[in-house]
Amino acid sequence: MSLVLEQVTRSVENRLHIDHASLVFEPGSFNVLLGRTLSGKTSLMRLMAGLDKPDSGRVLMNGVDVTGKPVRQRNVSMVYQQFINYPTMTVYENIASPLRQAGLGREQIEERVLQTARMLRIEPFLKRHPLELSGGQQQRTAMARALVKDAELILFDEPLVNLDYKLREELRFEMRELFITRHTIAVYATTEPNEALALGGTTTILHEGRVVQSGKTPEVYHRPASVLAAELFSEPPINMIDGRVDGHEVSFANFVHFVRNLDLRDIADGAYSFGVRPSHISLTPSNDDDLELAVIVELAEISGSETFLHVRNEHFRLVLHLPGVHDYDVDAAIPVYIPTHKLFVFDPDGRLIQAPGRRVARVA
Repeated sequence: MSLVLEQVTRSVENRLHIDHASLVFEPGSFNVLLGRTLSGKTSLMRLMAGLDKPDSGRVLMNGVDVTGKPVRQRNVSMVYQQFINYPTMTVYENIASPLRQAGLGREQIEERVLQTARMLRIEPFLKRHPLELSGGQQQRTAMARALVKDAELILFDEPLVNLDYKLREELRFEMRELFITRHTIAVYATTEPNEALALGGTTTILHEGRVVQSGKTPEVYHRPASVLAAELFSEPPINMIDGRVDGHEVSFANFVHFVRNLDLRDIADGAYSFGVRPSHISLTPSNDDDLELAVIVELAEISGSETFLHVRNEHFRLVLHLPGVHDYDVDAAIPVYIPTHKLFVFDPDGRLIQAPGRRVARVA
């Protein structure tokens, strides 16, 4: 099945939720909707499902216009953030419920329930009730109910957000493997760039109801079309520094000056915004083209086995995403190093001019 959205728009109480969104989802594809809270992810999925009708535009499935068809007339399943299971039913009955509604026979229902439960590793819990399960098992039950009826379109509205890190990693892997062998279209909403990268497939970045960029996940990540796309597909957001290219020199904020290297040789002279991902800035030099900056520590934010180090100088601020625990005193003076071959370059209108690609040759 193919799914096409043609210039769909949706407003609620005069507030625009979706702004002329056009997207194509291929059969058997895994698709991620990435955006901050209230970016329009759920609103867009409700239009796909038939829970809402667009104010303008069309929704087509297999080339057929289904814009006016309600959800009950579409072969669609949806999995939500919350563990939406029937508490008085066993796990078996929860999974079987959509098949019973479809009028399937007892033997066929049993075969498909067992097959789906085995696939999601909840077969030992079929006689239990949802409240007797762990959070991960409850969410697997909800997913099994969505998968069992072989829907043409399955929508996942941030289904793992309430789970702990280990369970989320486990279910991400399972979901990715699961859809490799299915011809269902899967659409998965998330606020987390790292989750989009982990899931792969295609990614559509949404902001304030608009499609910012859409394409194969690695391509969107490595070549964000705009500053906004780069900021939204980076956690923490990409660092942006205003600067200039003049002859053989590049400058940041008319404060830091360095010689233009081979990676920036094709950039015309003028004003630009330079982006560098937090994970690319380091505390020690490791490349020939590293730019050393003297900065002051504002905050060392330790999160598990990672540290988000916030630093500043008199002209701009930076955030570093560092592996390991790094405990710095506030106002400590330290050097940080930016590999200039990993700079993104954007024009004054915020459009991508160049993404990192060429590597500066090391000098022996």
